[in-house]
Amino acid sequence: MHALLSAEFDEGSPVQNRTGPWSANNRDTGLSWIQQTRQQVQDCPSLTLVLQDPEPVLVQAVLRYLGPPGTRHTFCYDVCLWDGAHGDVWHLHSDLNYLVQRNILRSGARVTIMRCSYTYSEKSLGRGLVCLDEVEVNGELSALPNTQHLPAAGQLPLLGGRKHYLPLWNNDDPYGDTWNGPKLAGDQVSIDVSKVTSLQRLELQWRTRKSLLVRIMYKSRLRYFGKPEGKINIPYQAYFEVADYSGMMTMVLWNELCPEWYNTLQVGNVILLQQYSVKPSYQNRTFPTPGDSQVKRLPSVEISLNARDPPSTITVIKEKFVKPEWGLPDVKYRFVTRLELNDLPHNKVCDVIGLVTYVGRCERKRQKDYKEDFWVHRWVQMIDSSMDQPFLIEMFATSQPDIFEHIHPMSYLVCTQMRVVRKYPDDGSLTPYLTTSNESQVFITGYHKGQPYIKDPKVKHFIEWMKKQNEADFRKKTVIGGYHPYPVVPKTFPTYCKDNTAGEILKLFSELKETISQLHYRERKRVAIQGTIAAIKYVHCNVSAEDSTKPACQNSVLLPLLENSVSISSEGALEIQQQTQQVQEECPDGQLQLTGGEQASHEDINHLSPIKRRKLQLEVNLSLQDIMQEKTAQEPQPSEGVSNKGTEYHRFSWESSLWSEVKHSLEEHLHYSIVYSESKPCKCNYTQKEILMEQYNLHPSQISKLLHPQRQIEEFMPASNLGHFELTILVGRIHFQNWPYIHLTQA
Repeated sequence: MHALLSAEFDEGSPVQNRTGPWSANNRDTGLSWIQQTRQQVQDCPSLTLVLQDPEPVLVQAVLRYLGPPGTRHTFCYDVCLWDGAHGDVWHLHSDLNYLVQRNILRSGARVTIMRCSYTYSEKSLGRGLVCLDEVEVNGELSALPNTQHLPAAGQLPLLGGRKHYLPLWNNDDPYGDTWNGPKLAGDQVSIDVSKVTSLQRLELQWRTRKSLLVRIMYKSRLRYFGKPEGKINIPYQAYFEVADYSGMMTMVLWNELCPEWYNTLQVGNVILLQQYSVKPSYQNRTFPTPGDSQVKRLPSVEISLNARDPPSTITVIKEKFVKPEWGLPDVKYRFVTRLELNDLPHNKVCDVIGLVTYVGRCERKRQKDYKEDFWVHRWVQMIDSSMDQPFLIEMFATSQPDIFEHIHPMSYLVCTQMRVVRKYPDDGSLTPYLTTSNESQVFITGYHKGQPYIKDPKVKHFIEWMKKQNEADFRKKTVIGGYHPYPVVPKTFPTYCKDNTAGEILKLFSELKETISQLHYRERKRVAIQGTIAAIKYVHCNVSAEDSTKPACQNSVLLPLLENSVSISSEGALEIQQQTQQVQEECPDGQLQLTGGEQASHEDINHLSPIKRRKLQLEVNLSLQDIMQEKTAQEPQPSEGVSNKGTEYHRFSWESSLWSEVKHSLEEHLHYSIVYSESKPCKCNYTQKEILMEQYNLHPSQISKLLHPQRQIEEFMPASNLGHFELTILVGRIHFQNWPYIHLTQA
C-alpha cells in the first residue's frame, strides 16, 4: 500500500471529521458512499472533509486535460470513481499529479480517500467540484467488475473551461467521444466540372471561390498546439497533401474540423472542397517524399479548412464514382525489401511491408526537457522474402491508436514514409533501422482492404511469398514485449560525444539521482556516468524481485574493467565495449526506487594510488580471460523454444579487492534494483495475444479498455532463460548499484 499525501494544510485549519462511508447514518439516507461524501464535504464549514475510517473505491478512469493558465502544472487530472452503486468524477489535487505520472493511481486501482475538499465554480451558480487532497492506493482488483453498470466518464473537464480530454500518455492520438469515427462516403454526387478549378490556377488566383476536386496523397499525424493561456477550444491541426492533374498542394485541417474529419479522410480518398480559404504556405515543417516524381509540387500557398470564417464543406466521393476524365493521379509508393535497405543512405524515405516477428513494449520519450509532453513509441521487427535479417523499426504513434496498440506478431505490417537511420554512418557494423516520419501511416492485418498500396508489385510479391510459407514455423520464433536496447552505443566514447562536449554528456551522481526521480511512467532517457566497476553478479531470470534486491557480489566472475565502456540500462541490455572508464546509463522506466545509505568517511576512490588501480585492472583482465576460456569449453545445448545459455553464467560473480576495502565505509549507497516484468520478452502465445498486447501497451485511461484482469507476465513462457547482471559502480564517495536486464549473448 502506498501512503500518498498531498501538501499539508496550515496547522489549525478547520476541517470536518466523519466516520466510515457505510456508517448507520449513511445507510439511513439511502445514498451511496460517493453521494454521501459529496454531500458531507459541501456541508462542512471549511469545505474540507477528513474521513476517519474510509473504505476503498474503484478508479474507473483517469482523465487528462490542459490546465488553466497560471498553474504550476501544464496538465490536470480528473478521476472517475465507482463505489459499487454510484459513480462520480472528482478532481485530483495538483500535488498528487505524480501519482498518475508514475502510473500509481490508474484505472482498475482501488483507492482510499483520506481527505477531500469542495470548490464552488465562480461562473456557475450553485455548482462546484470535489477535489481529492489525500489518497491511498490499495492495489488493483483481482477480477474486473461488470463494466456495463459503470458510469460514463465525464463529458467535460472540471477545471479551466476546457472542452475535451486528452489521451493519457501523449497528445498525438484522437481520444474520447469528441472524435467522430470514419464517415461513410455518400452516394453519387453530381459535380459540375465547369465550377471546379485546378490547384495550379488556385496558386495564381487566391480569391477564386470555385470548388476543388482532389485526391489525398499523404496524411500527417495530429498536432496538438494547446497552451494554458490559449483560447482555442480544440487546438489541433493536421496536414494533408492533395493533388489533381495540375500538381500537389498542402491542405490543413484546423481545430473543430479535426475531431469531425480526421478519422474519415484517408490516403487515396477523392474529396470535393468548397468554401475553403487560401493562405501563404508555412515552410518550417516536414514534407513527405513523393512516390511519383511526375507530380508537380505547388509550394507557395496552402488550402485552409475551418469550421467558420468561412465554414468549409468536405464531400468524400466513393472510388467507384471517380471518373477517369478528372485526371486525378494515383497514389504511388517506394517499397523496398530488407536487402535493398542495406544500400539506402541515411535519411532516405521509403515504404516497407513484412511479417511481424517481434513487438516491444510501449515506451515514452519526453519531447523537451522539463516539459510534460511525450512521444509514445515501440520497437518492431518484421521479415520479408529477401533475407533472413529483419527490418528493425522504431515506431512512434501515428495518430492511429487502434492500429498502434494492436500490432502483434504474425501480422502483415505496412509502414509508409519511413526514414532510414544510420546512427553512426562510419560504423559499418551497426544495422540501419527505420523510424516513422510526421507523414508515416501504418497498417496491420484487418486494415489493408481498400488501401492504394495493395496494387503495388512488391506488395503483391510479398503476399504470394507468404502463401507459400508455413506460418507455424514463423510462429515458433515470434516474441512480444520487453525492453529493446537500440540503437546501441558506438564502439568508442568520443564517437558517442561527437556532437557534444564530454562535460555536457557526463552526469554527476547527484544529477543522476535528480534525473531518475523525475522520470515518468515508461519514460526512457539516456545519460552517461563515469565510475569504476567494483562488483558484478549474475542473477538468474527466475529469481524474484525480493530476492534480487539482497546484497550480492560473492561468487566468482568478471568483466573487463577500467579500460572498457559499458552501456547499461535499468531494464535494458548490457554491452561491454573497449574504450575508457565510462558508464552509460539508460533509465527507461519511471518506477525506480531510491534508498539512502549509511553515513561514514572513507578513502576517496578518485585518489587511489596508481599501484592499487593497476592491481585492480590486472585482476579484472586475468579474470576476463578465464571467463572467455570457460565459455569456449562449455557451450550449452538450447532446448526447444527457450535458450539455455543462461546456465553457463550462473556461477559467474565477481568483486574487486577495492570493493572489499570500501563497501563498509560509503557515504551514500544508491539502489536501482528492480527489473520490471514488462522489460522481459515473452514467447507470443497466439491464442492469448490480446492479453499479451494489453500487458505491453501503456496502461489504459479507462477500465472499459481493460479486456482482462491484470495478469503477471511471469505466467507466460519467457523468450529465453537468460538472466541479468547486478553491476556495482564506485564514483568519488558514492556507491551506485544498478541491476540491468540483459541478454548475455550480447555481453
